[in-house]
Amino acid sequence: MSNYVNPLSTLAATPMTQQKDTKPSTWFEAMAKAWGDALDNQANTIQQQSDAISNGGNNTPSAITELTAQSLVMGFLSTSSHTSISTVGEALKTMAQKQ
Repeated sequence: MSNYVNPLSTLAATPMTQQKDTKPSTWFEAMAKAWGDALDNQANTIQQQSDAISNGGNNTPSAITELTAQSLVMGFLSTSSHTSISTVGEALKTMAQKQ
């Protein structure tokens, strides 16, 4: 698990329409982009480990367990990004309604 992405340091999740090189115009977009980057990094880690198992013949129990652990990290990051973006979105909605 040496490729673990710390979700608190990366805070990721980018909208599908946003370019990677585009600078976010709001902190909410920056948060979403950071979550997206973290999810992309984790997906790349999973893909690399999966390729090593499939193509490299490294189908040992330890390699498969590592891949399983990385998949669970992906699930955690995905759930965390959804929760944080939804919560902040609802808070922004509430603030807008009170003004």
